[in-house]
Amino acid sequence: MSTTPGSRTKASSFLSGIQNRSPRAQKQRAWPVTWRTYLRAVGPGLIAGASDTDPTTVATLAVIGAGTAYDMGWCVLLLFPLIGVIQSIATRVGVAGRLDLQEAVSKMYRPAVGRLLLGSILAVNIVTIAADLEAGSTALGLLTGQDWRWFAAPLSLVLLAAVMLLGYHVLQRALKYLLLVLLAYAAAAVLAHPDWAEVARGTLLPHLHWDKTFLFDLLSLIGTTATSYVYVWQTISQSEEKVPWHWHRVRQFDALAGSLFATVVFWFILIATGATLGVHGMNVDTAQDAAQSLRPVAGDWAGELFGLGLLASALVALPVITATTAYVTGAHLNWRRGLSLRPREAPKFFAAMAASVLIGLAATYAEVPPIRLLYWAGVVGAIGTPIGLVFLLRTASHRELMDGHAIGPGTKAAGWTITVLITVVSALGLYQLVLTGP
Repeated sequence: MSTTPGSRTKASSFLSGIQNRSPRAQKQRAWPVTWRTYLRAVGPGLIAGASDTDPTTVATLAVIGAGTAYDMGWCVLLLFPLIGVIQSIATRVGVAGRLDLQEAVSKMYRPAVGRLLLGSILAVNIVTIAADLEAGSTALGLLTGQDWRWFAAPLSLVLLAAVMLLGYHVLQRALKYLLLVLLAYAAAAVLAHPDWAEVARGTLLPHLHWDKTFLFDLLSLIGTTATSYVYVWQTISQSEEKVPWHWHRVRQFDALAGSLFATVVFWFILIATGATLGVHGMNVDTAQDAAQSLRPVAGDWAGELFGLGLLASALVALPVITATTAYVTGAHLNWRRGLSLRPREAPKFFAAMAASVLIGLAATYAEVPPIRLLYWAGVVGAIGTPIGLVFLLRTASHRELMDGHAIGPGTKAAGWTITVLITVVSALGLYQLVLTGP
């Protein structure tokens, strides 16, 4: 049945029939759950985790590694339980509720509330799209020796064509192969020959420095790794596939695998940049500076290898971010939507996706160094993320909406603790920004 966005229709009245989705996404699957099932299920959660390792994350960790060496390794290590809890809750919302987050909020609350969530997601996404497009273009510039500005528009067109023509499942399979490129950072960390005693100290012993630099590093780190598009996409991908409830443990495994993969890559990026930039006191302002983190792997080819990794991270993240932008917009405005549809079947959905890329493309030509733009995109993410987390927890706690599978007290307590933590850090960072300037 059709429901006006923002109405307070009972959850049970719309759980049985969600409108505006592809018929292929509605089919139920009754495959038995075996150990092979867990291996086959690694997909949406892994992609979501990998998209978290986007250029904003690479840049943020490069800035932090150059400035602190290994001292914030413990913060990176703590990202796994933080991201794991968030992604686990998002998975439950998608599997049990069979709704993405924006759709659930638009149905449960008045339009003004839905606009609040929509605005918080769009603000973060547009800045991130701009930053990631600039990063991907800079990567192409590194690989070809040309000015990155020549590549921004062609890269935007290629990404749009891929998302519109390939469809969700083909795109997901293609993105899996790009994840292997991120292992270059692990090789860089090992071959950089860091002082492993110092690495262990920075990873296992907290180092708190309550100054402006530490606060902004922490704010940007949380913002770029717990950003809203990652958990919103997780609800979208799970709700699109509509697997039966007895698959929820399989999907939770996938979500945790993606969170672990992302955290491991985060840590290796920090160690690689810390060992090559941080210990020598080198500042990171451009992609060429950050490329020095891979010099232990590639020698004089460090720039080219870093460019390849940066390009791969952009190609993984940008389809997820642009699709999330179109999904949340379509959910709020009650459009027909779905990556399994063709553009002529959901013209408004795909138009929103194209518009987000074009706005991001226009923003890439602002006179801001690429790495710094990525870093501040993480700061914006930390400010917008708490809003989405509040709605995520409210949705996951709604027993009727979750078809009797609402999150338990332990998960709820962990979720709210994380939300409060991120909110406090965001508030302190925003206060410092207003008080003293960037």
